[in-house]
Amino acid sequence: MTIQSSTQRRAASKVPAAENTLRILKLLASRRGPMAASHIATALDLPRSSVYHLLGVMEANGFVLHLHEEQRYGLGISAFELSSAYSRQEPLSRLGRPVLAALVDSIGESAHLAVLHGRDVLYIVEERAKNRPSLVTDVGVRLPSHLTASGRAILAALPKSQVRALYPNAAAFTARHETESPIMKYSALSSHLDQVRQRGYATEHGEVTPGFGSVAAAVTDHLGWPTAAVAVTFLEDRVPAEDWPALAARIQKTADELSARIHGRPA
Repeated sequence: MTIQSSTQRRAASKVPAAENTLRILKLLASRRGPMAASHIATALDLPRSSVYHLLGVMEANGFVLHLHEEQRYGLGISAFELSSAYSRQEPLSRLGRPVLAALVDSIGESAHLAVLHGRDVLYIVEERAKNRPSLVTDVGVRLPSHLTASGRAILAALPKSQVRALYPNAAAFTARHETESPIMKYSALSSHLDQVRQRGYATEHGEVTPGFGSVAAAVTDHLGWPTAAVAVTFLEDRVPAEDWPALAARIQKTADELSARIHGRPA
């Protein structure tokens, strides 16, 4: 890893303009709003003249937008197009499928990969273990995130203010069965997510399908933001509760590997 990093640094030093252009784009992408050129220069420790020159070229190519009234720069339509292209190529499912397949082979239980979509989780990969029953978490299925281990793992990695915005009132909570989930109001969700953060992984006991349990861990990007969650689902009578922490450690290792594959920070 050290040799590779040194090589990358030597290569980057030969094209400083390209490197600094990418640094500016990454900085703008990490902020909640546009920035003044002077603040960009300070944040990246670059000469203001260089920053203005690079921003001019980026603006001409649509990668940044200059807000003249505010004298600030934000991301432009070309940056958005790159983001859309990234989504169209389905990199998460392509990167996640072999990692999940290896996990399933090692533990003999079914696994899936899910992303947050509004208040729901959307399943984008499912790897079925041999001789295991079918699950509702097929590719393309959406389920309320507060009911699933995958959703809880992602929600626990989000800022609390964002979780609150997703669940502003009791109407935001739904159940799948006549027996209500223990998480049907924000105070219960908040308390549960605190436990997930402390424990390091999320669980679910029969709230999606009676008799089935799930354990999940978050996959994070380079900013530590939850991109997805890896989960394993199984018949609860096959996996004793005392074995769940060891299973969670295997799942966390897989989530960390996927985080690294997308250039993320380990969860």
